[in-house]
Amino acid sequence: MKRPQLPDVGVFIKEQRERSSLSIRKLAEMTGVSNPYLSQIERGIRRPSAEILRSIADALSIQTETLYEKAGLLDRTDVPDVVSAIAADERLTNEHKKALTEIYQGFVVADQQEET
Repeated sequence: MKRPQLPDVGVFIKEQRERSSLSIRKLAEMTGVSNPYLSQIERGIRRPSAEILRSIADALSIQTETLYEKAGLLDRTDVPDVVSAIAADERLTNEHKKALTEIYQGFVVADQQEET
């Protein structure tokens, strides 16, 4: 009997590992996860815990939330957008918030223009 495939977190992890030019053995060593278990995660056979996803994200230098989303642990609507996060940060003055928002929006516009 074939096991059901889990969300594409394993495929994503494998892609990121390969982009980082890491062997599965090296990533396993960096995360404290066994080679066979990591291989099963990449093939969609095992569902990693949030703690293991955090270790993998740290080793691959990607945001933990990205892996949580790919694993179905985090709904994308739960992640605040950048402008909302800036506005909600009480450590920033209104001037800082305005400047950061303008800089961010400038990057977004520039990125959108590059895509077209």
